[in-house]
Amino acid sequence: MSPSRLTSSLYLLAFALLLQNVLGYDPLFRKCSSTTNSTATRSYKTSLSVLMGSINQLAPAEGFALGSLGQNNLDRPYGLFLCRGDVSSSDCRTCAVIAAREIRKSCPNSKRAIIAYDNCLLKYSDTDFFGQIDYENKFYMWNVNNVSNPVLFTEKTIELLSQLATKASYNSTKLYAAGEMDLPEGSMKLYGMTHCTRDLSSADCKKCLDGAIGELPRIAYGKEGARVIGGSCMVIYEIYPFVKA
Repeated sequence: MSPSRLTSSLYLLAFALLLQNVLGYDPLFRKCSSTTNSTATRSYKTSLSVLMGSINQLAPAEGFALGSLGQNNLDRPYGLFLCRGDVSSSDCRTCAVIAAREIRKSCPNSKRAIIAYDNCLLKYSDTDFFGQIDYENKFYMWNVNNVSNPVLFTEKTIELLSQLATKASYNSTKLYAAGEMDLPEGSMKLYGMTHCTRDLSSADCKKCLDGAIGELPRIAYGKEGARVIGGSCMVIYEIYPFVKA
């Protein structure tokens, strides 16, 4: 291969990887159950396949869907899908299709699994988890860059996200809120987002978000941006506007 052709190929590869990240096609995390008791039967897999198809059809319109399907409790999967509150219906539909495909491919024999993308979250289980805070599945991300005044920055981050947690929990039918705050230093702004799965009550949404916010000083103290992504709620903050809509 000539140097020019090799360079072009590398550019195309880099662009493809960038495009995947921008569109939210690369999973942030995934987890499959692996114990003997959580191995899916043929009947469970059949019910799960039908359920995933149904969720894919229902989710894009509202950005959320949940349901269960099966003849008996042993073969009944419970599934939930959530798109980020700022994601368009078309991007939500794309993420739903990809998530359903990838979770089945990554966890073909699991009765319980979860997969999260930048745009959406999908999980299923053989037990009814609706209306319960998911404490088991949680993922953290943070910006490697540090702020100049971590004490003040952390204080303002907690303040903004706490305001958004209240707004998402009690003043939003989507259990979603996004906003921004001016920081004392220069012209910098802080941007935040809070979001819960809509099977939670307002009180449990607030409890889930408060718990996630409370973890930020421990996992991302003084960092310019961070995310706590869980199976029931997420909090995000950055020093640049990241909301899609």
